[in-house]
Amino acid sequence: MGDPEDAADGLPTPDPQTIDPDEFFAKNAFRIIYQTNNFFLPQIHDLVDKGEVLNLRPEYQRRLRWSVPQKSRLIESLLLNIPVPPVFLYESDAARYEVMDGQQRLNAVREFLAGDFALAGLPVLKPLNGLRYYRCPPRIKRGLDRASLSAIVLLLESDTDNSAGRLTLTDIRRFIFDRLNTGGTKLNPQEIRNAIYSGAFNKILINLTRFSLFTDVFDIPPYVEADPNDYYENPERQKNSLYSSMGDCQLVLRYFALKEDENIRGSMKSMLDRAMDIRTSISHEDAEFLEKEYKERFSFLYELFDKTPFLLPPDEKGRVRVSAAIYDAAMVAINQLWDDRERIRLDKANVIARMTAALGDAARIVVLTGQGNTAQAVRNRINLVREILLP
Repeated sequence: MGDPEDAADGLPTPDPQTIDPDEFFAKNAFRIIYQTNNFFLPQIHDLVDKGEVLNLRPEYQRRLRWSVPQKSRLIESLLLNIPVPPVFLYESDAARYEVMDGQQRLNAVREFLAGDFALAGLPVLKPLNGLRYYRCPPRIKRGLDRASLSAIVLLLESDTDNSAGRLTLTDIRRFIFDRLNTGGTKLNPQEIRNAIYSGAFNKILINLTRFSLFTDVFDIPPYVEADPNDYYENPERQKNSLYSSMGDCQLVLRYFALKEDENIRGSMKSMLDRAMDIRTSISHEDAEFLEKEYKERFSFLYELFDKTPFLLPPDEKGRVRVSAAIYDAAMVAINQLWDDRERIRLDKANVIARMTAALGDAARIVVLTGQGNTAQAVRNRINLVREILLP
């Protein structure tokens, strides 16, 4: 449904004609300030549970959870003293840390020590299968209590000014993610954005993915759990491809990336990156205004198209799908025409007829479905939807 993004862009590359390499190296060498800590497993349990020092931020990271056998193999590795890769943290505030890499390892330790699962699928320590922490013999408990995970912490001192030719803390985080993201299960571009662009805007992206009309349209199990901590345990939601890949966050971000015409340039990935980067430091009040704006536009289209907006015609098997391209074009178009929304509402029957006609036209459906993901193709489909809404 969603358009694939282009290959990951690297860090900004200085123009060798304008920046002296020696000077650039002198300004940026050894700027990443970090420390290495070792945490005993009981410490990890306490730090994660209290949430005052270490924040796993499950809403900002990969939402697919490790299976019990995967968690169990980590515990087995710790018992056998097999080296485990370090976790990477960054200091978001003084003495408060967020996880860059290692969320699943930290969560597995916390859950096992809390008694949340029994060991299963151990290939070496097979007699321990079925054991929970509180039922472990004293020697095994002592072994776990002495085991530790190492953590590499990127410190706030790594941040500097935004002078020309200097790397920012965001650049450094992106650089580290790029180097970490070379093996295992790679993070996709939206997962990386959600991890490195923290702040009020990132929070409203998450909030908007839980908007009831949004989950209804994109067929994501609704958020009905009483405790938000249980959002990530819903098995049906974890099976949903949009949710598990953070494609839902990318869909919300697409509106904010395309609503300003000057940002429609380059690859779709660069548009999305810039949309988050320029809003990283906005206030909570400004973020709440953007959240309200998005909900108003989405709600208007939801009602205008009888609670089934952004639909493609049925395929050869009769399946009806939602189009990400029609969605973002319609959202941007109605934002541009917001002052004319009452005229559009009164013309509802004709709007639906014009959309149906466009979807049945071979030339126009190609424009609407965004088969070309160039900047000009994006503008063309926004303009076409504008004509459908208000000729």
